Amino acid sequence: MPRPRPARLAALAAVLVAGALALTGCTSSSGNGGGNLGFVQGDGSVKTWTPSERSKPVTLTGTAFDGTKVDTSAWRGDVVVVNTWYAGCAPCRKEAPDLASLASSEKDGVHFVGINSTDDAGAAEAFQRTFKITYPSISDKSGSVVATLQGVVPVQAVPTTVVLDADGRVAARVLGATTKTTLADLISDVRASDGTATAAPTS
Repeated sequence: MPRPRPARLAALAAVLVAGALALTGCTSSSGNGGGNLGFVQGDGSVKTWTPSERSKPVTLTGTAFDGTKVDTSAWRGDVVVVNTWYAGCAPCRKEAPDLASLASSEKDGVHFVGINSTDDAGAAEAFQRTFKITYPSISDKSGSVVATLQGVVPVQAVPTTVVLDADGRVAARVLGATTKTTLADLISDVRASDGTATAAPTS
């Protein structure tokens, strides 16, 4: 039998990589201007930081797709959940119902905000209606909002979810799609570390 040509092998490898990304994280960003250098797949891995390990506060500002202004510094004293996403991202669609459900139940001292660097308003708002997402998402086609976050914590896949503590410092990160249980536990842990723990919401 003839050996596979190099071009065919390269094409097959590209298909396999694309398939893997569809199941884990949709995109990557190394934050160093080097394309795929430093790429990390979004496998749902969780990283947390103790209060003594947390770096400077993060302030994210921008305009949501519905035209409202978002400034996370207004939420100091509360936990803030930041989620990067875009409408065509399969893992984003997978986790969206869990994020929407948790955001609806975690109303006391917790705020949710999305960052979308890809979609226009029509696609983004259609996604939000489909999954009943009521919290705002910042339109970030310039990439400046993600860059602010990236300066403190690596955001190497979409989706990535970051939990900010009451001081606005990064306390936890989920690289790839998250679940309601995982994120609820992280929020509870961050509240406890902030000394603002409350009873868990009933589902």
